[in-house]
Amino acid sequence: MENPAAPALASWVAPLPLGIAYSGGADSTALLHAAAQRWPGQIQALHVHHGLQQAADDFEDHCAATCSALGVPLHVGRVDARHAPGESPEDAARRARYATLAALAQAHGLRHVALAQHADDQVETMLIALSRGAGLDGLAGMPRQIERHGVDFHRPLLDVHASALREWIAASGVAHIDDPSNADLRYTRNRIRLQVLPALAAALPQFHETFARSARNAAKASGLLTEVAAGDIAVAGSPPALAALRALPRERLANALRHWLKRDHGAVPSEAQLEQLLDQIEACSTRGHRIRLKVADGYVLREGESLRWYNARPLP
Repeated sequence: MENPAAPALASWVAPLPLGIAYSGGADSTALLHAAAQRWPGQIQALHVHHGLQQAADDFEDHCAATCSALGVPLHVGRVDARHAPGESPEDAARRARYATLAALAQAHGLRHVALAQHADDQVETMLIALSRGAGLDGLAGMPRQIERHGVDFHRPLLDVHASALREWIAASGVAHIDDPSNADLRYTRNRIRLQVLPALAAALPQFHETFARSARNAAKASGLLTEVAAGDIAVAGSPPALAALRALPRERLANALRHWLKRDHGAVPSEAQLEQLLDQIEACSTRGHRIRLKVADGYVLREGESLRWYNARPLP
């Protein structure tokens, strides 16, 4: 039985040398085996030791043994991925994972890292975005390539179903890790994977393909909105001039503000924060009108005839 990751890699023009994010689980194991076979001597495995469970040391030992057998160098990064009070444990672990993978890659001369996220992961991401009321960016799901911390991360398996990867693992008898945390229903993604996806498969057998098409359509629409926003901010300047912002229709103004805050400051306003900011800009017809609003983890203030964003607390 052919490893289903192999055809996906065969159709991908990979940037070599390449890092493989390797947890030891079924998905990353399939990716590592296919990559080692296709590009011998040109890949390196990157393993994140999360320190969140006692078995983490055993996971590292397993990964070391597998990489030794495949002749693939293994680099391990240790991180404390515990979340702060009020912070999502899944979000905290994801941020720590990307930062550690990027640091490992750069330390070993790698500019590109492949992730084993697949079609089921894409559907889970879209459903999480829907549950949070996300816009087009969220509904576009995971892009095939992203940049984090100076490293390009690639997802060559987004068209591969999880069931195909697991069937190959079972049929080939390749050793892998079953992380017990993947069955913990306290986590949203696990509930979707274990409870929602089976129901979707029963009701809508083609849901992988239709969701993927929706994600592509959302990504195209999001790209067009970004182009429009970039043009509007180019006219308004950075920091943007209030007169130019006030000349925009409300929805176009919202689009421009989202783009400015995210591109220039990495700030993503909530819907309520953005609506407040829109109201204040529309009402800002005199020099004496002040704007001082909490947005993301900072503040938007009026300074003269422009808007500025400050991290942490506003200036007095």
